Amino acid sequence: MKNELEKAKELAVTAGSLLLKHYRGVPAISWKRPGDPVTAADRAAGKFLVGELNRLFPDDGILSEEGSDDPARFSKARVWIIDPMDGTKEFIDRLGEFAVMIGLAVDGTATLGVVYQPVTRKIYYAVSGQGAFLERKGDIRQLRVSTETDPLRMSIALSRSHNSSQVDLIRDRLGIEGTIRSGSVGLKVGMICEGCVHLYLHTGSRTYQWDTCAPEIILREAGGRMTDVYGASLRYNKPELRNLRGVIASNGTLHDRIIEVTTEVLTGFI
Repeated sequence: MKNELEKAKELAVTAGSLLLKHYRGVPAISWKRPGDPVTAADRAAGKFLVGELNRLFPDDGILSEEGSDDPARFSKARVWIIDPMDGTKEFIDRLGEFAVMIGLAVDGTATLGVVYQPVTRKIYYAVSGQGAFLERKGDIRQLRVSTETDPLRMSIALSRSHNSSQVDLIRDRLGIEGTIRSGSVGLKVGMICEGCVHLYLHTGSRTYQWDTCAPEIILREAGGRMTDVYGASLRYNKPELRNLRGVIASNGTLHDRIIEVTTEVLTGFI
């Protein structure tokens, strides 16, 4: 996977440069559906990534947020799952909390991941069995999640763009008081990998395979866990694009307890 990782990192940085060119101007915005914006930057980065991945790895499948879904991917063991820009709302609002995400799933399992934040030039990356790393301006350090077990000393990463009463209740029942708001699923998971946040939680069905593939392997290699809200493993290259049963990403120490509380809360909401 050395070649795949190096190419993915190079592509993420180049796509990030494309995003920054648009970031300096006035974004051209359209809407895929209510509350779900897309910009010319998303499309430009998506076109670049799909074209280059097809050129470099012609035998692999590709699933991109900004592209038509080719059913040929179902016959492929290896599928690149990409989000050209995770955090479009934060891009539009000039908050800098957006990222290029490139994941590779092998036989339905997240195996390689790259998450690149163009504004800070931080690049998180991992390959299964080889550890997780953060590179910034030439400096590289291995990532390890926090070993904290006391909820009172933990913090949760929350969405900047929308609030969830379910997540607020789960946080309160767990006794977690610290909160950090950020855009981009990848960047929130990156904070868990760096050890400065301990939990990210999405109880609905509004995350997609491209939101979790790259971050999941990075988190797993950093010692954390990512599952659906009932504790099942996430699977990729499925016909259903959404993570219908939500997502829990944590440092792992209280993951089973988080699942228990989340299940109780969701049952109460039914």
